[in-house]
Amino acid sequence: MANYSFSKSWQNTPVAARIIRLFLGVTFIYGGWNKATDPGFLDPKSAHYIGAQITSYLDTSPISFILKHMIENATAFGWLIMLSEFAIGIATLTGIALELAALGGFLLSITLWLSATWTVKPYFLGSDTAYAILWIALFFLVRQNTKGRHVTALMPDLRDRREVLRILGIAAASVAAVFACGRFRTSNPTPETGTAIAKLVDFPVGSTKDFVAADGSPAMLFRTKAGVFAYSTICTHQGCAVGFDAKSKLLACPCHGAQFDPNKDGAAVSGPTKISLPKINVAIKGTDIVQI
Repeated sequence: MANYSFSKSWQNTPVAARIIRLFLGVTFIYGGWNKATDPGFLDPKSAHYIGAQITSYLDTSPISFILKHMIENATAFGWLIMLSEFAIGIATLTGIALELAALGGFLLSITLWLSATWTVKPYFLGSDTAYAILWIALFFLVRQNTKGRHVTALMPDLRDRREVLRILGIAAASVAAVFACGRFRTSNPTPETGTAIAKLVDFPVGSTKDFVAADGSPAMLFRTKAGVFAYSTICTHQGCAVGFDAKSKLLACPCHGAQFDPNKDGAAVSGPTKISLPKINVAIKGTDIVQI
């Protein structure tokens, strides 16, 4: 790699490897772009929050014991995912640390398969297994040329100053890409108004009801003598899903013990956060309780 050449990095790989390499490189950069331009990916109040996504995998994933620790640092993990996808994609297209990038793509795809798409049955309907196979195939294709000779080194030579600068260049380009995406980040969609949640006759005083808000986030509806009100059930600490404890009359987070009082505007009353649950505007219109 001391005599690195962008053009040679493509010329020295078989045609099959070039096709796979182009597809995976572009796709992983697009994956990073998609997350970095999503206003909710790093927002604990959003249904798209990385912490909320991880939480939804806990009941089905075979690596839930690992995912539990990721939830505690979900925002940091979200940054790592974005930067990794950009770095792997850029390294794959430029040919810098190509074999290492292929292994990184393989490990990331396997992790996503064991979490996000583990429940997809039959397995071939999920994309992560296919990505994992493509990455490992690319690894072996670039590992040797048609004569069986090694054409790249598995690990970058960190004793070579130019090699170190190239690696730092990939890292810098990944960070720059994430921040550049901020210019294209859209605002969270405005909730649709007038969406019916429940019939008033079927929802007496003292009732609670889980529902999905107009923006797609999980929420809970309450009715008391004072009227109707609702809150997002995404914990404002690390994005876990809170549930209503009928005994204490509080919304409680099972991950880190945060508690919120629905009768005090969703205020945090204990636990690791001081941020109230986001309020969802609801009202009684005719015979229905609707989101407004």
